[in-house]
Amino acid sequence: MTDVPAHVHEFDWPDRVVIGTIGRPGARTFYLQARTGAQIVSIALEKEQSALLAQKIDEVLDQLREVEGNRWSVPTSTPVELVDNDPLDAVQEQFRAGTIGIGWDPTMAQLIIEVHPLPADDELDEGLAEDAFAEDSFAEDSGMLRVKMPVGTARAFTQRTREVVDAGRPLCTLCGHPIDPDGHTCIIPES
Repeated sequence: MTDVPAHVHEFDWPDRVVIGTIGRPGARTFYLQARTGAQIVSIALEKEQSALLAQKIDEVLDQLREVEGNRWSVPTSTPVELVDNDPLDAVQEQFRAGTIGIGWDPTMAQLIIEVHPLPADDELDEGLAEDAFAEDSFAEDSGMLRVKMPVGTARAFTQRTREVVDAGRPLCTLCGHPIDPDGHTCIIPES
């Protein structure tokens, strides 16, 4: 059983929830950012965590569309009025994401994302936090983020996240490795 963090950054109906980046391709830092009014929380993530989060949310939304004739009116694509291509708001990193959980609140028809920080270094050394989407130990008293968003907002979140992830360095057509802006040495696998 994990300890409850001292501070939970809770966003029940956020004005905005997005994944964005700071930095140029090849050196970008990914952030999950939630905002309600003047309250803004930014959590650092890995590119792979961002991509997997979008994939898993879309899977949940697709499953919910099948329940009782789409009982919760889950859209198949992003509603135009929910498209958000604006840059991140001012970023002040709260913590780096470790464990990420996805849930569903059928009473409010909201998808829930919970993000716990990476475990302390000594816990990582013991191998307690191998899987980013498992229930693991996390740094005590470092807080957590809980965001609840309606299904349309969740679909917009996944579309933007995929676009942000895909906006990285182009891949070499010969070797499949990313091409850096400063050049590329092609490493062709041996046959």
